[in-house]
Amino acid sequence: MSARRWAGDLGLGVKFGFTGGREGWGRLLLTAVGVGLGVALLLLTTAIPTALTVRHQREAARLDYTYSKPPAKSDATLVIADLDTTYRDKEVRGRLVEPEGPKAPLAPGLRSYPAPGEMVVSPALKRLLDSRDGALLRARLPYRVVGTIGESGLVGSQELAYYAGARDLAQHINGWQVARISAFGPPADQPEDKMDPVLILLVLVVFVVLLMPVAVFIAAAVRFGGERRDRRLAALRLVGSDSRMTRRIAAGEALAGSLLGLAFGTVFFLIGRQAAGGMEVMGISVFPDYLDPSPALALLVAVAVPAAAVLVTLLALRGVVIEPLGVVRTARPARRRLWWRLLLPVAGLALLVPMIGQGRSHGNFNEYLVIGGVLLLLVGVTALLPWVVEAVVARLGRGAVSWQLAVRRLQLSSGTAARMVNGIAVAVAGAIALQMLFTGVEGDYSKETGVDLNRAQMQVRLSRGVSLDEAAGKFADVRGVRKVVAMGEASVGDTSWRSADGPRLSSQVTVGSCAALREVAKLPGCRDGDVFAVTGLGWDTDTPPLAEPGRRLHLDTSQGLDLSREVTWTVPHGLKRARAADAPNGLERGGFLLTPGAVPAQAAGAIVGQVYLSVDESVPEVHDLVRNTATDVDRFADVMVWTATQQSRQYASIRTGLLVGSVCVLVLIGASLLVSQLEQLRERRRLLSSLVAFGTRRRTLGLSVLWQTALPIALGLLLATAVGLTLGTVLLKMTDTPVGVDWPSVLTMTGIGAGIVIAVTLLSLPPLVRLMRPDGLRTE
Repeated sequence: MSARRWAGDLGLGVKFGFTGGREGWGRLLLTAVGVGLGVALLLLTTAIPTALTVRHQREAARLDYTYSKPPAKSDATLVIADLDTTYRDKEVRGRLVEPEGPKAPLAPGLRSYPAPGEMVVSPALKRLLDSRDGALLRARLPYRVVGTIGESGLVGSQELAYYAGARDLAQHINGWQVARISAFGPPADQPEDKMDPVLILLVLVVFVVLLMPVAVFIAAAVRFGGERRDRRLAALRLVGSDSRMTRRIAAGEALAGSLLGLAFGTVFFLIGRQAAGGMEVMGISVFPDYLDPSPALALLVAVAVPAAAVLVTLLALRGVVIEPLGVVRTARPARRRLWWRLLLPVAGLALLVPMIGQGRSHGNFNEYLVIGGVLLLLVGVTALLPWVVEAVVARLGRGAVSWQLAVRRLQLSSGTAARMVNGIAVAVAGAIALQMLFTGVEGDYSKETGVDLNRAQMQVRLSRGVSLDEAAGKFADVRGVRKVVAMGEASVGDTSWRSADGPRLSSQVTVGSCAALREVAKLPGCRDGDVFAVTGLGWDTDTPPLAEPGRRLHLDTSQGLDLSREVTWTVPHGLKRARAADAPNGLERGGFLLTPGAVPAQAAGAIVGQVYLSVDESVPEVHDLVRNTATDVDRFADVMVWTATQQSRQYASIRTGLLVGSVCVLVLIGASLLVSQLEQLRERRRLLSSLVAFGTRRRTLGLSVLWQTALPIALGLLLATAVGLTLGTVLLKMTDTPVGVDWPSVLTMTGIGAGIVIAVTLLSLPPLVRLMRPDGLRTE
């Protein structure tokens, strides 16, 4: 068969697709909308790597820290302070800046630095500050807004960020919060951040699981209106076309729908791309120009979708005999064979089994075997589901009239019913497997923080020299704060901390009232002026030799403090002994414990304050009230809300990406089911009108449509659960993780799938009611 003949027949089919009258246009638009939804999501997916790369580049370009020795002061240096905070559940990136000369590096997105008392903000932060919801945050940022940060200085359209001008920042340089820099960007000595092999496996599986339902839906969309089209093709046999030519013409019609679908998908993508600039999902936002698909991947989509439309149509028509007088489809079809359908999941397992037990200690997983294995297992769902539906409905029959109508329809077109639910079955199977994998490995990327949430829920770290008594008093007055424990920290050594080698022996000093010290140690008795040495800690070997009465110790004043002389402290002769106890943060505190009366006056500038707060979580916005008070007490205060566990940022970002992708896929699945349901109703409108004309109750027909949807969905969800559990088990064994089934997650995923079907069914009832009218039999 020559390529010219193929092209001619396909071109004729394309022409028929666009010139088929109102009926043809309706079928073409349904196909185009269905394909367009899938193409839009595929284009969005191909744009995700670009968006992530741009976000990473923007984040790296504005980095303002260094691992090496900070530069000396010059007219080309900038002092910058990290004042990141949280407002409600949103992160706010904040920086105080003080250029030390006209050549100071300019942060990305800024034209110039704001003067002291002024700030430039991101557009999203400006909107928040101008709204009622930003009242508490305005009180925390006492600066006048004089401009906005450009797009090049932000990682997302909804990011909250600001740069504020300040004076005298250099005296606060401490190496971790306030620093002097000569350039923005990643430092040359930044350690390489390598991803764990298990995390790479998660990324691969996530992409396959999210893309597979899209591909299944596109394959189903190109067959919308298939039965009516096949009957119409019989007319072509009357004018002399053979069966092969007829199939090629049918493939050309599907090609027309897919080409129009590509155009629709491009429009949908551009609309969604623009809308994405105003959205934030799971804390992630992007600018529209981030979502530029890779040209190679976009070209692959443009070629693969029409090719898939042609291939799917040719494969679907293999079992259909199109004769000049009609389509032989209603004769008893040959039973579907099971053996080759089982080969797909078996082959998928065969690809994955060699990697069982590999874990993270044997390098990265073979990405081709992983993608191939997961793909074959999920494709196995689409291959097995038609056989399962056919095998089950063939044994059904007795029941109410609505049940019999539904069962008979399924017996005649089980393949159509299976195609409609293939996408959701694949999505649920993949989601179950991913939930099992994420739950299984979560313990490796989550750790207990060790904090005692019964004793405190928040911690505030204050700068050196801030009065603890004043700070404790202000925090005690905050609405919702139940208890305040304030204590100071410092370090002492046997020699000066400013020397090249530093002290040989060092220990920790904790300063606080007797009540505060009892939170971290068991005291024999306490009054102001007492000093204690903590004993009984095997790891603290430096304190015993330092705890000699009369020994002179040096306080650490090396981190940016402008003290004219060394600060020393002499161990008193009345030194008492105390036993260590767990502090509110879960750590044992060793060294020396000093009450305020025992602290030398000149040592105040070397003490860092720590305030532990017990708060009433039921008080509205109690966390932000504490943060505002902390800013009043010390503009460099670092406020932390304690949690029982802490997750790896890479693991958390992958899980966030999965949730964002799942939302998009679920929206597509819901839209695809609705379009498919409407297409089925349109195909059967005359049949429905006939049944109503003969007296069939509308309630009976409505229930029959419900049963026709519910039965395949139930079977699809059962099959999806079985395949999902199998895939999840294999993936857990590959990561060398104990196999466990997270039944709540499994039931949740299954319930979400069922919920989507119920929602689609309810949305399809109004058009069903309109179709169930006797005048639907009218024809021109």
